Amino acid sequence: MPHHGNEEEHGSSRDQGSKRDEPVIRDHRKVDPVTGQARHPKGEKHAEPVAEPLETSADSDGDALAQAEEILNRVEVPAEESVAQGVATGSTTAEATELKNDLLRLQAEYVNYRKRVERDRAVAGEMAVIGVLNSLLPVLDDVDAARQHGDLTDGPFAAIAAKLENALKTYGLVRIDETGVEFDPTIHEALIQQPGEDIEVDTVSQVLRSGYKSGERVLRAAQVIVAVPA
Repeated sequence: MPHHGNEEEHGSSRDQGSKRDEPVIRDHRKVDPVTGQARHPKGEKHAEPVAEPLETSADSDGDALAQAEEILNRVEVPAEESVAQGVATGSTTAEATELKNDLLRLQAEYVNYRKRVERDRAVAGEMAVIGVLNSLLPVLDDVDAARQHGDLTDGPFAAIAAKLENALKTYGLVRIDETGVEFDPTIHEALIQQPGEDIEVDTVSQVLRSGYKSGERVLRAAQVIVAVPA
């Protein structure tokens, strides 16, 4: 078919028609297949970075009570706080006062708890020492019996016995073996009573077996003979 006009115009029109017929491909993928990075289309807000959790220090396994006390000591409740528009200053002050009272009450409870823990620890330590001392009382009875029979007058066993007794004294062990003192039922166990001359009150005349105490606690009462007024 013959063409009218310029050949160049016909060629340009054919090129434009072919371009209109070609399909247009748009890539809506959110991840770039080449770089692997996330795409952010125009108009889309960038995602805010997520804050990484703070790493706990190596001392986080320390004494929990000491850490709580340190936190309480650092907390300061201001007497007055800045208020937003429309909020009454008196209401904010009341809330601050209530918060301060709660912190003071919490601190008082913690102090009482710490004192109770320390007291329980002291009692537990004392009971442990008393248990060891009670287990060694039969050994001390054997040492007394050997000394009364003259087996510990001299030699290495006498030195060992003396070291043992001195070591136990450092833990508060006190021997009850005095004679001529007034009979005390809290530390003496009367096995025999005998009338005595010039005796006005019951008096310990002889100790059959020594008693022991640790501090104010009597571990074992002394078995004694008591002289009573005639």
